[in-house]
Amino acid sequence: MLDLRRFTGREMRISDKLIEFNWGFLLLLAAIASIGFAMLYSVADGSFSPWALRQMIRFAVGAGVLLVVAMIDLRLWMQLAYPIYGVALALVAAVDIFGVTGMGAQRWLDVGPIQLQPSEIMKIALLLALARYFHGLTLEEVSRLRNLVIPLLIIIIPVGLVVKQPDLGTAILLTASGAVIFFAAGLRWRYFIISGAAVLAAVPIVWSRLHDYQRNRVFTFLDPERDPMGAGYHILQSKIALGSGGVFGKGFMQGTQSHLNFLPEKHTDFIFTMLGEELGLVGGLLLLSLYFIVLMFSLNVSLDCRNQFGRLLSLGVSVTFFFYVFINTAMVMGLLPVVGVPLPLVSYGGTSMLSLMFAFGLLMSVYIHRNQEIPRGPSAFW
Repeated sequence: MLDLRRFTGREMRISDKLIEFNWGFLLLLAAIASIGFAMLYSVADGSFSPWALRQMIRFAVGAGVLLVVAMIDLRLWMQLAYPIYGVALALVAAVDIFGVTGMGAQRWLDVGPIQLQPSEIMKIALLLALARYFHGLTLEEVSRLRNLVIPLLIIIIPVGLVVKQPDLGTAILLTASGAVIFFAAGLRWRYFIISGAAVLAAVPIVWSRLHDYQRNRVFTFLDPERDPMGAGYHILQSKIALGSGGVFGKGFMQGTQSHLNFLPEKHTDFIFTMLGEELGLVGGLLLLSLYFIVLMFSLNVSLDCRNQFGRLLSLGVSVTFFFYVFINTAMVMGLLPVVGVPLPLVSYGGTSMLSLMFAFGLLMSVYIHRNQEIPRGPSAFW
């Protein structure tokens, strides 16, 4: 059982934590989310229904979640890391049995009046579990083979379940985030070289097991014009919309490709394309600049933290956020194959919004408790 009394001492009172809380960071997130609200308002042709108002409510709830999570002692999050991972893994496994199918994939669970996407929760739970595990190892112990079995299983099991849904984009993101944690924990280079060689050797096997639509995405990425009215339609329309926006855009709510319904999924995966068409290069660069500030702040939190768990956790949140932004924007520009990765805080989606705000709450907890020293060792808090 958790001994909560160990974390309710007078090291930091709630009032002290509220003063230490970086309110500017929350305002920055609100600014990014507001761009999303505006785009969702435009998608609905000047109406807050059905997307913009719901997204505003979700962000407000998410801001509350962020604040609560930030106030909780970092050592308690360390102790909760494995239980949270276990719950997330159970939810991902439950998708295969009770999951709801949508857009050709079985990725959601019906929980009362809401639909939950467990893979989004797993992205954060994975970071917590890996940070907790590597906190208990010294630098020399990290590269011992016997110590790599458990963290590899922590990654492989949920990745395998997510691939089965199928959700290749999330599986790649989980793997990439896990690899960054391994690197930051001090794993030697030779293991990455061996892993890279193994991945290359496995490409033919993976290719043979891909679904037809996944192969078509790769073919379309290499040559979108091969099927302009079929598999290549989405990315071609996205490029047309982005190009037509020019430097300053066509004007808010004046995008022709989006409002004439040539642009698909414009409230989720392709919302950056709509922004580029209506607000142009200037609007796109403004959003990317805000993302860059968030990323730099997150990385600085990791560098300033005095304990290994906080360093790894905040770095994991940083790189996961970066992968979200990079994959989505590169996808709509035709630089990567089309995968289902939302644009953080901007794309419409409940689970992705709340899980990301929870992750930023963990980041802020690290920031508030950055001078806290947590003993190293596998039994530190058990």
